[in-house]
Amino acid sequence: MMLSLAGMASYSCDGPEDNPDGAGGYPENQLYKPAFSKSKVLKNPLSGWVMYMSASSDVSYLDTEFYISELAQTVKVRDYATCCYIRTGWSIFNPADGVYAWRDPSSQLYKLIHKAHEYGLPVAFRIVVDGRDQRANTPQFVLDAGAKYLIDNVKYSDRKTPLPQDPVFQSYYEKFVTALAEDFNDPEKCAFIDGYGLGKWGEGHTVAYSELGCEVVDENTQRLKEEVMEWITKLYSSKFTNVPLVMTYHRSLGHPKGLSSSEYDLSTKALNIAINNGYILRSDAFGMNDYYGNWERGTAASWRFKRPIIMEGGWIVGQHSYWNDPAKYRRDHPEDVRKGEYDASKEAHVNMMDFRVGAETQSWFTNAFDLVQKFISEGGYRIYPDQVYLPAKVSQGKEVKISSRWRNVGWGYLPNNIPQWNYRYKVAFSLLNSQGDPVETYVMDEAEPSEWTDSKPFSYDFVTKVNAPKGKYEWGVAIVDVTKDNTPAIALAVNEKVTSSGWVKLSTTEIE
Repeated sequence: MMLSLAGMASYSCDGPEDNPDGAGGYPENQLYKPAFSKSKVLKNPLSGWVMYMSASSDVSYLDTEFYISELAQTVKVRDYATCCYIRTGWSIFNPADGVYAWRDPSSQLYKLIHKAHEYGLPVAFRIVVDGRDQRANTPQFVLDAGAKYLIDNVKYSDRKTPLPQDPVFQSYYEKFVTALAEDFNDPEKCAFIDGYGLGKWGEGHTVAYSELGCEVVDENTQRLKEEVMEWITKLYSSKFTNVPLVMTYHRSLGHPKGLSSSEYDLSTKALNIAINNGYILRSDAFGMNDYYGNWERGTAASWRFKRPIIMEGGWIVGQHSYWNDPAKYRRDHPEDVRKGEYDASKEAHVNMMDFRVGAETQSWFTNAFDLVQKFISEGGYRIYPDQVYLPAKVSQGKEVKISSRWRNVGWGYLPNNIPQWNYRYKVAFSLLNSQGDPVETYVMDEAEPSEWTDSKPFSYDFVTKVNAPKGKYEWGVAIVDVTKDNTPAIALAVNEKVTSSGWVKLSTTEIE
């Protein structure tokens, strides 16, 4: 049974306390209060900072470091990140029919992915197909096969943008996504897939459905938007069954017109198609107050704690005139932009924030490192048990009662409820031997981490039978992945000793 105990708070104080009242009739139980860690970087899935890389980056980019005056030391960006995001063209991934760069050890993409994995960073992808404003992002062999396309500017005749409803385009794209999923439908390798990639920069706006250009909006446009959205989201969700899928949210999602248009109802309908097919949310315009407006804020609020949100800042401080923003950011003060992005992220309760390449990452570390640390402490999800009642002695073959109280002090939430995860993360207790290995593990099905929000405490009583051999043990606690033999999977925000496999040690016990 779950009890909500709002108003009770305790964040520290190690060690056992006797329980004279018996913790529900079990007088042998003792109270432990794990010491809360406010500042430890927790590398958990769909939470924390995202490190960006270009597909053409040198692998040494993963060694990027900055001197932090507040710490009086040099730090590496990757040590603060939970995954590595690569956003580039389909033609980079798939340069020829049946040829995939991530499988070619000589390709830069392969080297980047493998170096990220070597450093313990799963990758994430956005695959761009649009050729406008960038380069030829769709492979030439797709166009040679007869896929219909748009040329937006005759000066750049090689920058062809395929029409997403075209059957030739869809056939080759499906082949590509199938191959990608064969190697990356694994949450240990891949943190998420940005599974749309249409429109300029793959951001889902200015999507062209006509060879005549993106300004063509007729009676067929809405039908094509919905058909394409249904096709591409069902494609990704059928292939990436274990990896979260992401859809951008903005007021002209999938529409031919740019972000200045106001297709509120139609964009809501398009977004709902994606969410119904298993997608989570992302915006690329945090801190841009012309583009991240009331509709975007309302959308984020309507899905709060139902689907997690990934944030990307909109302004590139090294290139854009960010001081023209309605927020009145000061010129030559990139820290104003960082603060604007942070405040918007807090309002939206985002799970992840961005370290983009170049000046943006440098700005976070040299102009706004206090906000980097603040997001680590406050953002995403940050979970720990602030109270646990455990028996100091156990009779073999008898029932024991474990009582625990849990908090998530982060803005975001542990999205255990998304389809790809399907409630795989559960609270578990274990009896650990002298080597720290679990001898017997007890999974507590009643506790649901996706319900833990806003620092509210959630308490549970758990009765189980102990059948482990007689002897001395340590009690361990973890949030485990039940699909991986109850292996600890979610790092807890505590300062207690942790075994090499991820169990947090709480107390000793003896089985008689």
